[in-house]
Amino acid sequence: MVDVDEIMRRAKEASEKASKSLEESMEKSRKINEEAFAKSSNDEVDEQQREAEQAAANAQRQVEIMGQMFSPEDIAQIAANEEMVQRMVDERVSEAAALGVDGLMEQLFGEKMSIISAAMETLEMEEGDEDEEDRELDLELEEELYGILDEKLVQIAALPETESVPYLKNSPQWENFGILLSGIISNLNGHELDSMDVEEHVPVMEQQIVSIVRRSWGINGRSELLDTIRYLMQEGYILRYAMYCEAASPEDLMDEDLDEEEQESVRRGWRFAQHYKTHYAPGFLAGWDIGRAAMLTRWGCYLGWITPGEASGILWDLSQRAMEQLHSWREFAQSYLFGGLMWKLLCGDGNAEIYLGYLADAVTDLLTSQDEDDGQWRRCPWPAMPNIGFAG
Repeated sequence: MVDVDEIMRRAKEASEKASKSLEESMEKSRKINEEAFAKSSNDEVDEQQREAEQAAANAQRQVEIMGQMFSPEDIAQIAANEEMVQRMVDERVSEAAALGVDGLMEQLFGEKMSIISAAMETLEMEEGDEDEEDRELDLELEEELYGILDEKLVQIAALPETESVPYLKNSPQWENFGILLSGIISNLNGHELDSMDVEEHVPVMEQQIVSIVRRSWGINGRSELLDTIRYLMQEGYILRYAMYCEAASPEDLMDEDLDEEEQESVRRGWRFAQHYKTHYAPGFLAGWDIGRAAMLTRWGCYLGWITPGEASGILWDLSQRAMEQLHSWREFAQSYLFGGLMWKLLCGDGNAEIYLGYLADAVTDLLTSQDEDDGQWRRCPWPAMPNIGFAG
């Protein structure tokens, strides 16, 4: 049943509020007029007066509408809600400040963004400077790192892998295989591995990728990108390792322009090559060169420095080289760790053990994980060399 008295009471309250608001607005208008009269011409006073009157009319209309729609209790509740929302905002701001950068990134973008943040540090460690304090790299530590590498290579050799199968020339398997050649670093960064784009095109990710490419590789655009990919495909660490293997002494690899730090780098690389040259030929480093070239290709395409068609062509060439020089994902992964340690030694990084651990974990995810977001190598057999028959 409609309560007529209640309706009338609310209407009276709304009217009283409207009258009070109108009186306040008119008083404000009067003060404005007095101040304006002292400072301005009559025309300016008239304009300000019209504005004040219009503001008063708008205020009255708003009060009337509020009075018709809401009870005083409703209005009080709205005010309380507004105060509660403000408190919640203040609490979130305080929590965000306490979280720090990494925590805030996780709150904003979810778990994947947190993983990306950590993996970006891994990439900086791979291709650039680290924030962590390095262990002193001496002969004893070098020998220790050789042992750690040997253990990782044995672990990878024991991982399960689908038997290689031949690919048809125009099979879409080739495109997938070319993308998966970037799998190790893509895995560490949480990059997509089902298409050419490494990430969704959003500013924060584009800035992250361009920062890595520029800071870690010294690549600032298309020309430098293509030059670096060409170097990795034609020379790379395969040539460097071969030179170190053939040199009778590290001094044979030096010239007078090298400073002491660079000379020490050459000595470490030479000792590495001499230690392993009877076990691994230069071609064993193909995976290290190819994997990095594939990653740069995808990054370059994502940044728009090369077209998708150009990127597909480069990945096709890399795929053929990988099939010809290596025989499985396990061998590809072993090559990547092998080249990775050589690179770390050349850089004088005493924390190479941590780096090898990152790489080995990524390989394990790619080859064994049953998660739909991992295990990409497990689901894509290595391409077998085609059998070519000859007429007798």
